[in-house]
Amino acid sequence: MSDEERDVDVESDADKRAHHNALERRRRDHIKFSFTSLRNAVPSLQGEKASRAQILKKAADYIQSMRRKNTAHLQDIEDLKRQNKLLEEQISFCVSVRALEKTKVASGGGYSTGSVLDTMNIKGDSISAFDGGSGSESSEDTDNSSRGSRKKKSSPGSTPMDL
Repeated sequence: MSDEERDVDVESDADKRAHHNALERRRRDHIKFSFTSLRNAVPSLQGEKASRAQILKKAADYIQSMRRKNTAHLQDIEDLKRQNKLLEEQISFCVSVRALEKTKVASGGGYSTGSVLDTMNIKGDSISAFDGGSGSESSEDTDNSSRGSRKKKSSPGSTPMDL
């Protein structure tokens, strides 16, 4: 081998080493940036100095807590959907009963004191399954109103049509 060939091999080795070092530096910088981003994404670590192990542990804890929270929210959504369905069924029932009572009154059947209209709180065209229309009810009211066992208290002198 001549001296020129050895110089080329040495330069080639130096270039390879420099290229490898540059790639390694870029990889380390990317990892450092990723840990910094992860640290800033975890609320309990924002702005704090923390080791990589602490960052990974807190990030895992945060992910688990968010999963639990998400599961709880999904359960709340399902509960609200069931409640909405129940309320829609109650509204449908009340509308059907009201139409039946109107038909009964219109056909001359009159109004009986124990009729189904007594179980509802009707105000104009809006029907409320809530006692007093306050917008809130206890679970006992919900259970009773879904069975139609609750009676509307009428004031003296009022007629069922006034309700």
